[in-house]
Amino acid sequence: MRVNEKYSTLPAEDRSVHIINICAIEDIGYLPSEGTLLNALSVDPDAECKHGLYLRDGRRKVDYILVYHPKRPSGSRTLARRVQHGDAAPAARGTRQDQPLPGQGDVGAAGGPEPPMDYHEDDKRFRREEYEGNLLEAGLELERDEETKIHGVGFVKIHAPWNVLCREAEFLKLKMPTKKLYHINETRGLLKKINSVLQKITDPIQPKVAGHRPQTTKRLSYPFSREKQHLFDLSDKDSFFDSKTRSTIVYEILKRTTCTKAKYSMGQGEGRKKDSALLSKRRKCSKYGITSLLANGVYSAAYPLHDGDYEGENVEFNDRKLLYQEWASYGVFYKYQPIDLVRKYFGEKIGLYFAWLGVYTQMLIPASVVGIIVFLYGCATVDENIPSMEMCDQRHNITMCPLCDKTCSYWKMSSACATARASHLFDNPATVFFSIFMALWAATFMEHWKRKQMRLNYRWDLTGFEEEEEAVKDHPRAEYEARVLEKSLRKESKSKEKRRHIPEESTNKWKQRVKTAMAGVKLTDKVKLTWRDRFPAYVTNLVSIVFMIAVTFAIVLGVIIYRISTAAALAMNSSPSVRSNIRVTVTATAVIINLVVIILLDEVYGCIARWLTKIEVPKTEKSFEERLIFKAFLLKFVNSYTPIFYVAFFKGRFVGRPGDYVYIFRSFRMEECAPGGCLMELCIQLSIIMLGKQLIQNNLFEIGIPKMKKFIRYLRLRRQSPPDHDEYGKKRQRYEADYTLEPFAGLTPEYMEMIIQFGFVTLFVASFPLAPLFALLNNIIEIRLDAKKFVTELRRPVAVRAKDIGIWYNILRGVGKLAVIINAFVISFTSDFIPRLVYLYMYSQNGTMHGFVNHTLSSFNVSDFQNGTAPNDPLDLGYEVQICRYKDYREPPWSERKYDVSKDFWAVLAARLAFVIVFQNLVMFMSDFVDWVIPDIPKDISQQIHKEKVLMVELFMREEQGKQQLLGTWMEKDRKNDEPCNSHGPKAGPDGPEWPGAPRSCPWPPGRRAPSAGPRGSCARGEPGSPPPDRTTSSRLLFCCCFFFSPRLCTELLRREFFLSLVFKDNQNDRWG
Repeated sequence: MRVNEKYSTLPAEDRSVHIINICAIEDIGYLPSEGTLLNALSVDPDAECKHGLYLRDGRRKVDYILVYHPKRPSGSRTLARRVQHGDAAPAARGTRQDQPLPGQGDVGAAGGPEPPMDYHEDDKRFRREEYEGNLLEAGLELERDEETKIHGVGFVKIHAPWNVLCREAEFLKLKMPTKKLYHINETRGLLKKINSVLQKITDPIQPKVAGHRPQTTKRLSYPFSREKQHLFDLSDKDSFFDSKTRSTIVYEILKRTTCTKAKYSMGQGEGRKKDSALLSKRRKCSKYGITSLLANGVYSAAYPLHDGDYEGENVEFNDRKLLYQEWASYGVFYKYQPIDLVRKYFGEKIGLYFAWLGVYTQMLIPASVVGIIVFLYGCATVDENIPSMEMCDQRHNITMCPLCDKTCSYWKMSSACATARASHLFDNPATVFFSIFMALWAATFMEHWKRKQMRLNYRWDLTGFEEEEEAVKDHPRAEYEARVLEKSLRKESKSKEKRRHIPEESTNKWKQRVKTAMAGVKLTDKVKLTWRDRFPAYVTNLVSIVFMIAVTFAIVLGVIIYRISTAAALAMNSSPSVRSNIRVTVTATAVIINLVVIILLDEVYGCIARWLTKIEVPKTEKSFEERLIFKAFLLKFVNSYTPIFYVAFFKGRFVGRPGDYVYIFRSFRMEECAPGGCLMELCIQLSIIMLGKQLIQNNLFEIGIPKMKKFIRYLRLRRQSPPDHDEYGKKRQRYEADYTLEPFAGLTPEYMEMIIQFGFVTLFVASFPLAPLFALLNNIIEIRLDAKKFVTELRRPVAVRAKDIGIWYNILRGVGKLAVIINAFVISFTSDFIPRLVYLYMYSQNGTMHGFVNHTLSSFNVSDFQNGTAPNDPLDLGYEVQICRYKDYREPPWSERKYDVSKDFWAVLAARLAFVIVFQNLVMFMSDFVDWVIPDIPKDISQQIHKEKVLMVELFMREEQGKQQLLGTWMEKDRKNDEPCNSHGPKAGPDGPEWPGAPRSCPWPPGRRAPSAGPRGSCARGEPGSPPPDRTTSSRLLFCCCFFFSPRLCTELLRREFFLSLVFKDNQNDRWG
C-alpha cells in the first residue's frame, strides 16, 4: 500500500458501502466532499472577476499553485488530459490503469503511427499524472489551466477542503483561538499612567492597522482537534483558517505525497536504455514529493498566491494592499511596523525577522546619540589637545626619516598636522567610555530581544510550540534520501554477490528465500549516512574553507603591496601637493579596491558555501540551513574584516627600524603608521567599507537585481507569447502574475547583511563612534526596502512556524563577546590612549602632556643607513640632515646599546596588557550582570501564560462534568424504561434462559417489538417465545458514549460493517437518528 492510501476517505474494500450522511462525521474529516476534480463542475461565468484567487466555481479558494511546462505529443494526448476530464477522485483512480502508459502510445487515438517522443518529458508527464492522482487521494481538489496568457506554461490550482484542513491542522498541532475570551492583566498605578502617556505620544507613528493597539482581551488558544471542534468558533469556516495557514497545510501534504511508478514510463522498443541520470531521478521521486519533483524539473515552480493586487483604483482591499500602504512604503518610514499583520500574511519566521530588525534599529537610536556626543566632544577639544598642537607647531622643526627607500626623502612632522587633528576626533578619552557603553549596549540589546521574542510568542500562541514538534514533520531532504537509497542498493548488491558464492541448502530453499527477502527489507530500512560516508565531504569542506581564507589573505597582501608601490611611485612626483597627500591618496584608493573585492568575494563565497553544504548531504532542511549559515558567515566574516584587522593590529607593528627594515619578497618595505597612529586610517577603512557595503550591496543590489531579473523574465515571456501580449497582460490571473515574480530564496541573505553590520557597529566602534548612526540610517531604509521586496517583488513564501531566530542568536552573542576583546586591543595597541597615560603618570615633568610627542620618537643617525636605502636627494629640505626621528621606543645612536628596545617600550607594553585584562574582565562582568538582572521572560507574560493554563484546565473540567451529567441523564431514562419489565417474572426464550444483555426480568430490550411467534406478552411490547432480539439499545448507548468522548474512535467503528449493522440496520418502526 502506498503511503498516501492512509489519507483515503475509505478503504478500498469499503468504498461501495453507503454510510448515512451525519454532519458531525463530515466535519471530523472522513467523508469526501462533493467531487474533487473541479473541471467537471459547472463553471460560474462571473468567476473571472475573482482574478484567479478562486477555482472556476468562484467559491473555493486557490490555496497553492503548481507550475509545469506541458509538452504533449499526439500519441499520449488522452493521458495528459486524464486529470482534467475526470469526474471524481474515485473515477480518476479507476481510470488510471485503463490509460495507455507513456511510451507505449495509442495508435487509435492518434489515427496513425506515434511520432518520435522525448522520453524524459514522457517520464515527467507520467510522474505529474501519478502525483496529482495521489494528491486527489489525500483529499485535495485540483484544477488544471493550460490555456493561460503565458505561452508554454500550465498551472495546477489546488484547493484544500474543510475536512482536509481539519485533519492536517490536528496533525500539525496548530494552535487556534477558541470561543473562550479572558481579560489580560493590565498595569496599575504609575505604570498605567506612564503607558497611557506613551501611547498618546506614539499615536502618530503607529500604523493604521486593526489589532495593532494593545488589547485588553485575548482568546484562549488550543491545538486544533476534531474531537474538540465545539471549543472553536466555526461560524465562518471560510475564514477560520486564514490563507497563510491553508497554504502551510497544503505544502505539508505536497511534501509527504509521493510518486512511485515512474519506472513504468520507460516503455519498450529499440534504443530505449535505462539512462543512469533518469534512473537516479526516479529513485529520488520514489521517496518523497514536491521537493524532488521541483529539483528534477517535473514542476517548474510551486507557490501560494498573494491575496490580490496591492495598487490600483478598483482593487479590492486585502492584507497585501494594507501591508503595502502601512509597511512597504517609504512614506511611512517613521512609523512602527505592523508586525502582527506581517506574521499573519507571511508566517512566524518572517515576522520574527522583521521584529528583530525593528528591535535592532530601535536600539541603535541611543547608541547613535552617544556616538554623536563622543564625536562632538572630540571636535570641541581638538584645539586643546596638546599632542596635536605640538605636531602642528612649526617651531619644533622635527625632521622625520624617509617613508620608503631611495625615492622618499626626509619630511617635516608638521606636514602631518591635519591627520593628527583628525585623529583626535576619534582618539580621545571619550572613546574608552563609548567602548564600554557599546559592550553593555550589546548585552542589553540581546536581553531586550529575548523579552520581546517572548512577548511575541505569547501573542502569536507559540508558548507551547517546541522544536521537537516541528521535527516530527521535518522531512528528509531529497538529496539525503537519494544517497541513502544509493547506499542501500550498494549494500544489497554486495550481499547478493556474497550469497551467490555460498551454495544454497537444497533441503530448505524456501527458508533461505525468506531470509534473503527479510535481509533486504532490513537493509533498506536501517540504512543511514554515517560520518564515514560524509568523510570525503568533510575533508573537501576543510580544504576548501582553508583555501578560501588563504585567498582572502593573499588579496589583502596584494593590496598591501599596491599601497607600498603606489606610495613609492607618488613620492617621485615633482608636484609638492601630490607628495604631501601621499598617505591619504594611497589609503583611499586601497580601501576602494578592498571594497570592490569584498563585494565580489561575498557573492562567490555564498555560492561556495552552498556547494560545500550540499556535498555534506544534511538530513533535514533545518540542518542544511544551519550548516550553510555557519560556513557563509565564517567566509564572509573573514572577507569583510581581514583588511580592517590588518590596519588595526598589524600595520606598523613589524616594520623594523631605519637601517634594519623588514621587507616583503626582499623588495617591498613594510608600511608604517602616521606619527598620530593608525587609528585615523582604521577609521577611514572602516567607514568606507561599511558605507560602501550598505549602499552598494545591501541597497542598490537589492533594488536593482530583482528589477533586472523581472525585466528579463518579462522580455522572455513577451518573446514567447503571441503578438497581443500587452492586451493579455492586462487580464492576467493572480497565479499568472505571481509566476512572473522572483522566487523566495530564504532569509539567510537578509540576516547575513545585518549580522555583518552588527559586527561593524560593535567590533571596531572605538575607532569610529559614528558607526551606529550610519547603521541606523541604513536600517530605516532597509526595513522599507525589504518590506517592499517581500510585498511586491517576491512570490509569497510558505509560512513557517518558529519561536526564535535560531542560530543567528548564537552568532550575535558570539560577535558581542568578541567585540569586547577587539575593542580592548584597539584601545590598547592601536590608539595612543595607553602611551599617553603612561607618559602622564610616569614621565611628565609638570603633570601635563607637553613633551609627549618627543617622548614617543626615537633618533637615528643617517650615516647608519644600509647601502642603497638612503634618500637619493638628501637636501630636499634645503639643509643636510644628520639625525632623523622615527616613532618607536628605542635607544638613541649615542647610547651603548644603540637602537635596542628601551625600557619605556616594556613599561608601555605592560600597561597595555594590563588594560586589556582589566577592561575585558570588567566589561564581561558588567555584561553578565546585565544578563542576570534582566529576566528573559517578562513577569506579566509569565503570569498570563500561567493564567491560560489554569483557564484551559477549568474549561476541560467543566466539559467533562457536562458529559458525565448528560450520560447520567440518559442512563436514568433508560432505567425508567426498564421499570415495566421488573414487575414480571423472568421469561426465557426458546433456546435458553434470559437474554444476557437484557435486565434480569426481561428477555428482550424494552421498546422493541419482538417477532409474532406465540401469544402476545405484556413485557415491553414483546412476545414470549420469540428468539433473543438484537442489541439495539446497547449499540445506541455505545455509540453515544464513544461519540461524545472520542468521535474519532466512533467514526472508525462506523467504518466497520458489524457496527453499521448494529446501529443502522433496524426496522422502520425503530429508527434512531
